[in-house]
Amino acid sequence: MPLELTATGSLEAKNRVEIYAEVQGIMTSPVGSFKEGAAYKKGSALVAVESDVYRAGLMSQKSSLQNLVTAALADLRLDYPSSFSKWNDFLMQIEVSSPLPPLPEAASDKEKMFITGRNIYSTYYNVRNLELTLAKYNITAPFDGVLVEALVTPGSLIRPGQKLGVFIQPSIFEIEAPVNASMINLLKIGQKVDVTSTNNVSQKWVGEITRINRLVNSETQTTNVYIQLRGDGLEEGMFVKTNIMATEMENAYELSRSVIFDKNQVFVVEDSVLVQKTIEPVYYNEESVVIRGLADGEKTLSKLPTGAYPGMKVSIYNEQ
Repeated sequence: MPLELTATGSLEAKNRVEIYAEVQGIMTSPVGSFKEGAAYKKGSALVAVESDVYRAGLMSQKSSLQNLVTAALADLRLDYPSSFSKWNDFLMQIEVSSPLPPLPEAASDKEKMFITGRNIYSTYYNVRNLELTLAKYNITAPFDGVLVEALVTPGSLIRPGQKLGVFIQPSIFEIEAPVNASMINLLKIGQKVDVTSTNNVSQKWVGEITRINRLVNSETQTTNVYIQLRGDGLEEGMFVKTNIMATEMENAYELSRSVIFDKNQVFVVEDSVLVQKTIEPVYYNEESVVIRGLADGEKTLSKLPTGAYPGMKVSIYNEQ
């Protein structure tokens, strides 16, 4: 029989970023007011931290580098004339408000030792480190999206490691659906999945299995299948029901949960008499169970009679 696997889960944006501060200072919000629901374009500023003092320190160090290179040029002209022009060009490219240009390569070990002795290398990399840290005073949107959680407000003092909010892309979502581990081999990447809102059954979408985790939960004996979907009406945190049509399972049957008792027992009808039989539950849906252990053609009950027992005489009829 074709096997339908159902699961319920909540939607989570596939592209989701938790925003943390890496520097300390007073927070400002260059666009909007850093409020939940605010939309941002890719590359636009989400958060800015006041950096005037830090920037001044960077400019001071960059000026020191310029002085060191300037002082070394006279000796470079005399002792390393072939390298003078590249170091002079490097000096001319240094701009206080722009990132440092790449360092010229030393033509010999002797030249490298000379440059090292003038503290040019150490000062250069110190400035580069300051530049990289300065970039952390501004946080930009990694994609078009919406701020769904804002934990701070402009004017607040923020500290390194402090969580500032959560930013998502509300166009592509994922569902984490737990599936019985024994069923995983019946599923495949790229398989289509029907998805329905639990609050409004008329809202339907089609998703796709993009990932299958191979780690089995030791307590539930399930593993997670990840379903990606997009479409109108999808929202972060919305509960949905998934229906996955697995491949054909041999010697399997679907019974109502109500006719199974003692976990793995059912009644079959033989010569108008109830006979108790042990079956193997394979997968539980909300109202039914896929089982193995019945022979082809065996008659089972659609409802479990009150007080049913082995040997009880019954009559078979078709419910209208």
